Order: sequence, then C-alpha cells, then structure tokens
Amino acid sequence: MIKFYYNLSPNPMKVALFLEEAELPYEAVPVDTRKGEQFAPAYLAINPNGKVPAVVDGDATVFDSNAILLYLAEKTGRFLPQGGDAARAEMLSWLMFIATGVGPFSGQAVHFTRFAPEKVPYAVERYLFEAERHYAILDERLRERAYLVGDGYSIVDMAAWGWARMVPFIMGDDAWARFPNVRRLHHEIAARPAAARVNALRERHAFKAEMDDEARRHMFRHLEQRAAAA
Repeated sequence: MIKFYYNLSPNPMKVALFLEEAELPYEAVPVDTRKGEQFAPAYLAINPNGKVPAVVDGDATVFDSNAILLYLAEKTGRFLPQGGDAARAEMLSWLMFIATGVGPFSGQAVHFTRFAPEKVPYAVERYLFEAERHYAILDERLRERAYLVGDGYSIVDMAAWGWARMVPFIMGDDAWARFPNVRRLHHEIAARPAAARVNALRERHAFKAEMDDEARRHMFRHLEQRAAAA
C-alpha cells in the first residue's frame, strides 16, 4: 500500500486527488508543518527537502508533488494524454509550467501579502503580478478547450486544481471574475466524487491552525536564523 505523507496545502491535495481518482489504496500519514514535523529525521529520510507531500510505494520513494503525479500516472497508465511524443511534450510543458510558475509564484504571493513580518511593497507587487500573469496564461489556454492538454482530464488539470482552489485567497475575492475559464475547470473538478473524498481528508487529522511563533519558527526558518545572528 502507498504511504502518502500530506497536509492540507495545495501540493499534497493534488496528489490526493490522483490517488482518489485512480482509486489506489493508500495510507494517509499527516505531517503537521506548523509543528515542525517535516524536519523529523524519519521524514527527512523520505524527503530531504523537508516539504510535503511525499509517497513511499514499496521500494520507491518520490517527493515533489509534480514528480509524484507523473510517477503515479506512468505507473498506472491513468490520466495521461494520448498521442505519442507530441502529446507527452505538451503534457510535460504544462505540468512544469504549473510546477515552476503557478505554484511558486502563488505561494510567494500568499507569503508576502499575508505572512511576512513586514510589508515589502516591491515583493507584494512582483509576486501578485506574476501570479496573475500565470493564471491569465492558464485562462487563455482554457478559453477554447475543456482541459489543459489533450482531449481529456489529466494530471495537468489535477496539478492546476490544487492551486486554483486558492485563487480567492491568493488574489482576493474578485479574482475569479478575471479567470472565468480557470474557474470553470476548478468547479468541474471540485464537483467530482474524488474531489469530495479529498476534502474529507480535513476530518482525518486536526492539523495545527494557529500561525503563532512556533508555527512561524518551523515554516519560516530564516527568521530564526536572523534572530540568532542578531
């Protein structure tokens, strides 16, 4: 059985979506990042980057959510576009666009608008601009097509859904109006039974909710290093 190390943030949730869509048996193992559990030696042996998610599948260990999606899709032969090299190239391009663009810029936008200890106008402007730019590219891609690659639902759509769930949190309550096609895809996926089962993961474990000093110390370790150097 696959061991799935998770919390409720966007990257683990897109992996959970694949596991539920493919109906793969898995054990969900919570990693509470606000308590620092990602830095426990046993977890660092699985993911030396100290991030979630990760999966252990027999002798195979995979970390990074996009690598996990690709691994599981190739292992099962599910949710991959058909069409040979051209389709695979398209899939890899859009999957990495989400991995290296949509996800990081969304995360940094949230950090600088909501969690940074001081407001840095330049950082807020840059990361919000780049988050909007990336979602606009996704929206244009979806303007005349149902899914991001190929003719059907794929791991690329799952990767996008993980972050699209956060659009209002990232860019404000009015953001959906600027990305109607991303909104359409998000709502379509959210209505799937597998997505409902993903949402039910919230009931399995009581993750720490407070963003207190302990949580900041574990999640933003550079602050502790700065304090130690002062």
